[in-house]
Amino acid sequence: MLPYSLGSAMQSALSGMLVARTGSYRPIMWGAWVVMTIGWGLMIILDSTSTVATQEIYPLIAALGIGCLFQVPLIAIQAAMPLKDMATTTGAFIFLRCAATSASRRSWTHISRSTLGGTIGITIGDAIISSTLQQRLRGLTGLTIDPSAASINNSIKQIASIPACVEVMHAYARSVSTVWLVNTPLSVLGLILIVSIRAYSLHRTVIREGAEKTNDPEKGEGVKKASGEAGTKDNAMERTLSKGPRIHLLTCLGKSWALWEGGKMTLLFVGPEELDPISCLTMEGDAIWAASGTHVIKYLRGKEVVRATNPLGTSLAAMVIFGSLLLALTEDGGRMLVWDVSRDGEDSCSKPSPHTPDFTLEPSFSSTVQFDIGFTAAILLHPATYLNKVLVASSEGDLQLWNIRTQTCIHKFSSSRLLITQGSANMTSSTITALVQSPAIDVVGIGFRSGEVSVYDIRADERLMRVFMEGGAIRGLSFRSDGHQVLASVSSHGHLALWDLNSSGRLLHLVRGAHDGAISAVQWVPGQPVLITSGEDNCIKQWLFDSPTAAPRLLKFRSGHHAPPHLIRYYGEDGKQLLTASADRSLRYTSVVRDSRSFEMSQGSLIKKAAALSKSLSSLKFPSITSIAHSTMRSKDWDDVLTAHTDEPLVRSWTVLNKRLGKHTWNYADGAKRKSSSGSVKCVCVSACGNFGIAGSSTGEAHMWNMQSGLKRKTFKVGSCPQAVTERLNATSKPKASERCITGLATDALNRLVVASTLDGTINFFDFHTTRLDYTLVLPSSAHSMILHRNSGLLAVVCDDVTVRVVDIETRRIVRELSCGSQARILDVAFSPDSRWIVSTSLDSIIRTFDIPTGRLIDAFRTPSIATSVAFSPTNDFLATAHVDSVGVFLWANRAQFAEVTLRTVSEKDITEVSMPSMQGDVEDDALEALIELTIEDKPVDVFSTPPQLDGDLVTLTLLPRSRWQTLLNLEVIQQRNQPTEPPKKPEQAPFFLPTLPGVEHRFAIQEKKEDKTEKKTRLDKTMAKSKSVLQTKLPKLGKKGNSDDELFGYFKSLSPAAIDIELRSLVTLDHLRQFIHALQRRLQSHRDFEAVQTLQNVFLRMHGDILLDHEELLSELEELSEIQEKESERILELLASSLGTLGFVRDTI
Repeated sequence: MLPYSLGSAMQSALSGMLVARTGSYRPIMWGAWVVMTIGWGLMIILDSTSTVATQEIYPLIAALGIGCLFQVPLIAIQAAMPLKDMATTTGAFIFLRCAATSASRRSWTHISRSTLGGTIGITIGDAIISSTLQQRLRGLTGLTIDPSAASINNSIKQIASIPACVEVMHAYARSVSTVWLVNTPLSVLGLILIVSIRAYSLHRTVIREGAEKTNDPEKGEGVKKASGEAGTKDNAMERTLSKGPRIHLLTCLGKSWALWEGGKMTLLFVGPEELDPISCLTMEGDAIWAASGTHVIKYLRGKEVVRATNPLGTSLAAMVIFGSLLLALTEDGGRMLVWDVSRDGEDSCSKPSPHTPDFTLEPSFSSTVQFDIGFTAAILLHPATYLNKVLVASSEGDLQLWNIRTQTCIHKFSSSRLLITQGSANMTSSTITALVQSPAIDVVGIGFRSGEVSVYDIRADERLMRVFMEGGAIRGLSFRSDGHQVLASVSSHGHLALWDLNSSGRLLHLVRGAHDGAISAVQWVPGQPVLITSGEDNCIKQWLFDSPTAAPRLLKFRSGHHAPPHLIRYYGEDGKQLLTASADRSLRYTSVVRDSRSFEMSQGSLIKKAAALSKSLSSLKFPSITSIAHSTMRSKDWDDVLTAHTDEPLVRSWTVLNKRLGKHTWNYADGAKRKSSSGSVKCVCVSACGNFGIAGSSTGEAHMWNMQSGLKRKTFKVGSCPQAVTERLNATSKPKASERCITGLATDALNRLVVASTLDGTINFFDFHTTRLDYTLVLPSSAHSMILHRNSGLLAVVCDDVTVRVVDIETRRIVRELSCGSQARILDVAFSPDSRWIVSTSLDSIIRTFDIPTGRLIDAFRTPSIATSVAFSPTNDFLATAHVDSVGVFLWANRAQFAEVTLRTVSEKDITEVSMPSMQGDVEDDALEALIELTIEDKPVDVFSTPPQLDGDLVTLTLLPRSRWQTLLNLEVIQQRNQPTEPPKKPEQAPFFLPTLPGVEHRFAIQEKKEDKTEKKTRLDKTMAKSKSVLQTKLPKLGKKGNSDDELFGYFKSLSPAAIDIELRSLVTLDHLRQFIHALQRRLQSHRDFEAVQTLQNVFLRMHGDILLDHEELLSELEELSEIQEKESERILELLASSLGTLGFVRDTI
């Protein structure tokens, strides 16, 4: 048994290591079955007369084969099975193996009966041995034991005493051989079957789902820190790059690009901004190629490394990279340009481009291809496995196959063969809009403007399949690559179609309104059932297919505004989030810290309604928002945001906490009479406490509701038009109702006032509790909007005469009038958190900053596009702006937060145009590196600062308190006075039993302790003795040229009198004493710190006078110090006498 057990165990370990090293399991399994079959055959001839060596070797041979089959078959099965069936397959294999091998090991070991297979195998083996043994022992005479196999196993010791001992042993051995006789043919059959086993790779890449599904859309290209743009109108996913389990998405942001991690849709980095919009993007390994204007730029890790320029000077529309060649089409479609971008070709590169840094190379231009007249090239495709050949699609519907090396057209595919009929191939519908390579060689997918899709074999010049998609032109095609023959197509109307290529192009699923706009790109993730789409609605979506025939399920997405936002407001007090409203009828919560925290406020189950009604998603959304108000005081309890919409009498509440529409929708017309006009809501306001919401209408009324219950509480009416306003409007009759339209609402911090502005130019102050109109302030012109800074009580009113008027709500008077040019209308204003500044934007594209205390224009700059809305961060660090031509929100840093800025008056003539904030971090890094220089340049000169010394002939004091130097002069007296009369004594510990003295009277024997007069040095004393004082280290430096005494005396000024005393006592060497005397001499001659020099000189001579007199080498320095002291004293006395005489003369004269 020992050779069998040890041999199989060792061979099992050895076979596992061989499979791990070679990666192949078939040769080991073949050899194992051969060795095991030979072993079973040899074990048939074993008998009771076999030698011990034979009994050990034959089972060892079988064990060497069986040991290889312990682990290797399991590895082979796991390599062939998919991941989802791994557990089931492993369990079934172990179950069947126990059933097959237990019978063969019945006579050699006791096997556990814990599995069903082991039980069946042992039972069969026991039945074979028992039946065979009984037949062989039936003819023996004189047998006194039970002839069954079980009895013989239990009576082995009794067999030797039986007369027929030899016959019994022979019969038992031959019965066991019957089992090997049955196993050998079965092993031969297994050997034949194992020859045809397939080989599978043991290297498996497990791709897991990157993140959980998000229930709400997330912002696409979110607001960047410091400055940046969120999304653009041209957010097209050009390509996905899969590297193992990681997926990278490349998107276009107008003039720049962004790279995303596909698992969690997180932004990795943003490329630099170019001068012209990007027309095409592609990826080559880790490199990114972008076509912008007349250039094609290569980026590595966001850094530009290669720039190819069109020598013709025309813009480039499309490009493709294969091998060492770069191909690009001109915008007019008449030429194809070729560059050599190989590494060897870089040696022949021309000089660096003048538009880029010095390290950017420009590859060599190889050739140009001129197309025939009537062929307008639009799309390029390099067919797989085609050497030096490219497929060119035209706007006329034709295809051409070109050889780039020889610059010849190999074959032309006419539109009559690509389309279904020649009659349908007109100039409009026959335009090829999509061209993509399929997983099959020579087969491509072609999409047309008419909605037709052709699967075409370019080698045989034959159309294999044709499908038609309704709903606009084909914008993109993509073939599934995970083993299922499915083609995905997208249209210009936002639809997504899936076609089964195995069923002659049968339509599997049609997702209507997959995007709220045209879909610009579609791409299957290689080897995964995940489809990624990108549309002109500034949204990227990932669709998951749970089964080959299941409908696509939205897995995750990242989106943003697909129309420029026109209203932005900061939400909360930390300045990390914005509420933005856009013409796309959406309200978004945008985080300026992390894009993943941004989302769109849900308006209900609009997707289901759109699918049921066959309408677009945008048509079911609410009208665009015209006014936003919020209060975060009770945001965790109930709705905290109010919105007013275009030409609607409705006021809607929202909850940011739940990311959706709130519980209440108030109809402004509910309380109005039937005959009277209900009007529309123009502005909204939420009280500072968050309990009340107020809305003003075009009819001159404002209603208040409770934010928690939704009940209407109060109504504020502005009343009739004041006489002063009527005279200003030159109206002879009663003003129209529209002229009393409420344009702005606000409440103070304590809920005492409700302030409303009207279109006819009045500011109305209402009592919050009684709704009584207390006061009406008439303005010189109409008021379009207003904003209140609650903490300061300042109200900024935007008037029609291009002026911002600041009103104090306490005094109800106009305190400032800030003029914003002469013509352009003001669009929006914002207060700084400290209410010191007002920032305004107007139609002349100028953003102005006014200083309220002085009423001056302190900053103004012109932007390339008009800013429609501005918002100042509550933390005073950023200014957020929204512009008419961008779907993003730009952040401008407040320089006053990190640098000293001089607030000078800026005139309209000094206004300059600035570029928009960049989306790449390098620009901000360069700006931060220049902050030191900016700080030095912008630091104002303090005209009130006093120089260290007014005049060299005047005496300057230290400006320190007189008590400082008086304390130093009398320090010994002060210390002696503060010294205690006697040192504190430690209480003695009395013993529990006091000893007594002999005698009649009871007297205690108290032992007096002897005082230890030896002084113990502490660790601090030892350390101080070895270390040098600061004064000792500074004095040697004073003798060098260029070193002044300012540092030394500045150090003395920072010390206390006791510390100065310690420093002076530390001067123990003659060099230190000499150096200090020289320092006093120089300071006296400089006429500075006169009282400090006198004090230090007095204390120094009292401390070290004896030492100075004992050493003759120091007497000369003392004599020189004495001369300087007498000279300076006489000069000061003369100055004092002159001053006293002058003062006496003036006093007597007056």
